[in-house]
Amino acid sequence: MEAPLKLISDLLPQLNGATRRVAELILASPERAGRSSITNLAAEADTSAATLTRLATALGYDGFPALRAAIATDHGRDLQAGWERDIGTEITPSDPPEHVLNVLAGTHAQALRSAVDAIDLPTAERLADAIAGASRIAIFGEWGDAIPAEELQIRLLRIGRPAWFHRGRQEAAVAARLLGPGDVALGIARSGEHGDAEQFLRLAGESGATTAVITGMTGSPMAGLADLVIDTGIKDGPNWTDYFAGRATDALAAGLIFVLVAQRTPDSLGTPIQASEE
Repeated sequence: MEAPLKLISDLLPQLNGATRRVAELILASPERAGRSSITNLAAEADTSAATLTRLATALGYDGFPALRAAIATDHGRDLQAGWERDIGTEITPSDPPEHVLNVLAGTHAQALRSAVDAIDLPTAERLADAIAGASRIAIFGEWGDAIPAEELQIRLLRIGRPAWFHRGRQEAAVAARLLGPGDVALGIARSGEHGDAEQFLRLAGESGATTAVITGMTGSPMAGLADLVIDTGIKDGPNWTDYFAGRATDALAAGLIFVLVAQRTPDSLGTPIQASEE
């Protein structure tokens, strides 16, 4: 037999009056319908229990209790699939906070260990050399990738490096065309696939700038456009738990680049730029 909610949806155009109200109520709130008594659901639909029984029979069920059980099972399965798709399988909706914290901390720790193994330090040093000597540094990041990208730009500014953060296709294209030999264009993208970022790196390379990417996908289009590739060791995961763990590696890689640049410009530390007096 087909899923009960699909059966109700298909039958809906043929229903009217109280039976249609019951069907619409179930479709609007299958979770409540799956746990409500026949009396309570009938009262919500302003009808009688007999109406719910007739609907269940029309759908091929032996009364409303059988329909209610099928709705609860089907809706629970949908909820579980949606949860696993979005959050992952290591945490469930009923887990206590302590378990959630331990899972997130554990996945972070494992991701950081993977990043330590994956990051090529000579490549990181070459990128730090380029940034330390650049007259203009353009950094691109979108959505979640914008977090480590913008933080790196802020920290580079703090030590006197001429860095700008960009997002969006037009803004990034303009920024890339302003670069030239001796400048740096850095994109941060875990997946390594982003049309605007790819255009940014391509245009920057055509302008003569050194191009670099921080990513978990070294075989990606962005990595193919970059002179320097910092591999974080964590691919773009299928759910939020994986995504969250990988974000720690993005921040670690960006933090490494910042400190390596700071080591090359130690005189800039501890002397914030002051606004000039008129």
